[in-house]
Amino acid sequence: MVKYAIAKQLAGKRVITTDGEELGRVIDLDVNELTGKLESVLLEPNPESSMAARARASGGVIAIPYSSVLDVKDVMVVDRRNLGAAEQSEQF
Repeated sequence: MVKYAIAKQLAGKRVITTDGEELGRVIDLDVNELTGKLESVLLEPNPESSMAARARASGGVIAIPYSSVLDVKDVMVVDRRNLGAAEQSEQF
């Protein structure tokens, strides 16, 4: 029950990198079914973000590794340095 409450709180949150770029808004979470651990956060991309073109080419969604999430309050802050794999991956 708590997990659903947390997911509801994250839905729609803006996601911003440590250098201030708004990547988009949270639309879903990717959870490992075996371990129950949060693997990645799925975003609807901000059309002006550096990752928007790649997201359009791969189904319109950006997958951010949960390990790159630094803080969640009014917005979700992610570490730009940990996004290298996400920016180069075609699996969003």
